[in-house]
Amino acid sequence: MTFVKSLAKELKDENITLLDDEHGAAEFTGYIDTGCYILNAILSGTIYGGVPNNKVTALAGEPATGKTYFALSIVKHFLDSDPTASVIYFDSEAAVTREMMHIRGIDTSRIMLAEPDTIQKFRYQALKMLASYEEIAEDKRPPLLMVLDSMGMLSTTKELEDSMEGKDTRDMTKAQVIKGTFRTLTLKLGKLRVPLILTNHVYDVIGSYIPKKTMSGGLGLQYAASTIIFLSKKKDKDGKEVVGNIIKARLEKSRITRENAIAEMKLNYVTGLDKYYGLLELAEKYGIIKKVSTRYEMPDGTKVFEKTINGEPEKYFTPELLDQIDEAARKEFVYGDQSED
Repeated sequence: MTFVKSLAKELKDENITLLDDEHGAAEFTGYIDTGCYILNAILSGTIYGGVPNNKVTALAGEPATGKTYFALSIVKHFLDSDPTASVIYFDSEAAVTREMMHIRGIDTSRIMLAEPDTIQKFRYQALKMLASYEEIAEDKRPPLLMVLDSMGMLSTTKELEDSMEGKDTRDMTKAQVIKGTFRTLTLKLGKLRVPLILTNHVYDVIGSYIPKKTMSGGLGLQYAASTIIFLSKKKDKDGKEVVGNIIKARLEKSRITRENAIAEMKLNYVTGLDKYYGLLELAEKYGIIKKVSTRYEMPDGTKVFEKTINGEPEKYFTPELLDQIDEAARKEFVYGDQSED
């Protein structure tokens, strides 16, 4: 027995585990598919990945940049991955409805909706729910996902009390309350392997030499989250008609893939999120597919127009081609080159 094994056995502390212990909080449990290959790649380094299945992931952006849409997409794929899985959805904006989820094909029978109005109430509810979850025998716990949409809309108890008294002073303790909340929650979530997806607002940094945006709520969440992705958008047009948005995702923070990496997704008003958008560009960059005049040359030598590929992506993005693109995604987004010559 090694020294650290004997030491862990002697200490008998539930907060101390060996790194290779399959029951420890450090155990990697996989990813939750986002519904978009290129978003999976930027988050995890593989098009078959997604958001980490036991970490805190923040989706931040200005209004109408798809934060809730992506959160619901993750919820759907999480529930679809396991018939016993459940979701606790904290909605601070009263924006999510059963009809909205039904339209997206989400099984609402496995979702609990909570509507906290303060950060303290969210913390209390989350900790109580996690305590009940912890009481279930570890080998019998069903997969659980928590979503907070959105953190930026939560008040503090002091802010509510001041408003009731007619005061309009700013609550200077809010950042500390948020920091304390995630200091309490993060380790508990990790130990129980419960992922937390949250959405948040961003604002311009006043006085910054280089114009930049940051999340609301102070530094607490920025330290606690394993992944922070900033979303922005531009209009997607078919001629003069606006048919949707092109959503740009930039990694503000990541412990898995390269920070500041950028990818774009297409969100159509009618057909929803384009699962394959962005793959053609990545494949061209790494020489998997070649641009020949106005067409693309596929690995088998056939030449196809981009519009044709986008019209029938399942036909052209074969499993073999997706595997090649997945290798390119690893080179594009993962830290360093871990391959062997």
